[in-house]
Amino acid sequence: MDEPDELIAVATPDVAGMRLDQALARLFPAYSRSRLKDWVLGGKVTVDGGTLRPRDRLSGGETIRVLAETEPDQTVTAQSIPLSILYEDEAIIVIDKPAGLVVHPGAGNPRDTLQNALLHHRPSLAEVPRAGIVHRLDKDTSGVMVVAGTITDHTDLVRQLGERSVRREYRAVCNGVMTAGGTVEAPLGRHPVDRLRMAVRHNGKPAVTHYRVVARFRAHTDVRASLETGRTHQIRVHMAHQGFPLVGDRVYGGRLKLPPGATEELVGILRGFRRQALHARRLELRHPRTGDQIRFESDLPADHRRLLEALARDAEPRD
Repeated sequence: MDEPDELIAVATPDVAGMRLDQALARLFPAYSRSRLKDWVLGGKVTVDGGTLRPRDRLSGGETIRVLAETEPDQTVTAQSIPLSILYEDEAIIVIDKPAGLVVHPGAGNPRDTLQNALLHHRPSLAEVPRAGIVHRLDKDTSGVMVVAGTITDHTDLVRQLGERSVRREYRAVCNGVMTAGGTVEAPLGRHPVDRLRMAVRHNGKPAVTHYRVVARFRAHTDVRASLETGRTHQIRVHMAHQGFPLVGDRVYGGRLKLPPGATEELVGILRGFRRQALHARRLELRHPRTGDQIRFESDLPADHRRLLEALARDAEPRD
């Protein structure tokens, strides 16, 4: 195993008064509470140069250093799966994920995931939580996402996401014609009955989505959406909550909507669009080592482009 990475954080005001183990879980969310506690008990965590017990409380402002020793993850196997890489260096890998690729293994998807592919592409990622994956896209959502190269880079990127400094812009095609853009601020949580779905719930986690109209068609709208938070299925649920579910969304989309007198071409494309029309178009973040602000873009995939082109042709004036 390589030398352990040193993680450094300052005890922010929101963890003042917390137990050390609770504060570590807040400051380093990429790691399990049990692993963090083991590091404390093993003397791998120092607070202002000294050691504390897990139950000792912080005052705020302390400098916390963690020697992050990890064992390689043997539960996920490496697989040779083609990757579309937009950029790569020692700290980050920026992936253009195709629709249909699951991000990491789970129930029903033990193999053929992005995580399996990353472990084959760079075996050292076995020592990084989830092979460096810091955020996810749904299986049928395409577009740009970032992967961390080391534990230290992973911690930095997770912190940026927590601080909401990572900018993520999506393109979506919604059912219905919007009059204007807006902001959805509605908390999200698990559906009370169907645990595979998310829902707007008063006791859910805060979730904010901004959306703007790119183009209107006869019965659909091309939308640009940006996230302040990154909850599961956030754009899909928020747009459906507004009455404009995404085209092709089999979970939140409801019935297929066709413009009156739609051409056979458009009817065929809408009926054949079997995934949510959602694409992660742009990602902007601070490089974890240089501190430079960097931006990456992913072109709309072919099926998304064909859908927009067919909607535009359908909206043209007719004789």
